[in-house]
Amino acid sequence: MLDAIVDFLVDATVASQADAAGSRQNAVAALLAAEDVLLDVDATTRDGVFVEIGRLIGARHGSREQDVVAALAAREKFGSTALGRGFAIPNARVNVLTHAIAAFVRLRLAIPFDAPDGKPVSFLLVLLVPEGATDAHLALLAQAASMFCDKAFRDRLNASVAVPDILATFAAWRPD
Repeated sequence: MLDAIVDFLVDATVASQADAAGSRQNAVAALLAAEDVLLDVDATTRDGVFVEIGRLIGARHGSREQDVVAALAAREKFGSTALGRGFAIPNARVNVLTHAIAAFVRLRLAIPFDAPDGKPVSFLLVLLVPEGATDAHLALLAQAASMFCDKAFRDRLNASVAVPDILATFAAWRPD
């Protein structure tokens, strides 16, 4: 299931990810800064995680917390953003944003997230884009899904204990 989602997203966005040299760039890593990473969050529900994400995005990027939470919750009503294997990519279009935003959250304890494999989620890559940024949204989703399909990437992320390790893991990933 995860591989089918990735194939669809990648096919839909390959052209928009190509740089002048013809290779795809690591756009997700370019969006993440140390301040965008939350580790060992104590949330016990999906809504609780969204509140923590809203606080982070609100404080860091000047967005209203409730706008972020509402956008993520509304997107989740269309279907779970969990990919399986303990990973999820909550994402949404937020009308007040002027640029894409990413955040990474690692939960202290995994929580139910309606994943296709039934496993709880403990790693979340949050992607928020402006309302009209359809191509950018799909490109970021495709790249994030590709990252989480990469076993070496997942293993390295699982072994990362500190923010610099996590940022280095994202920065080191290269698309095929």
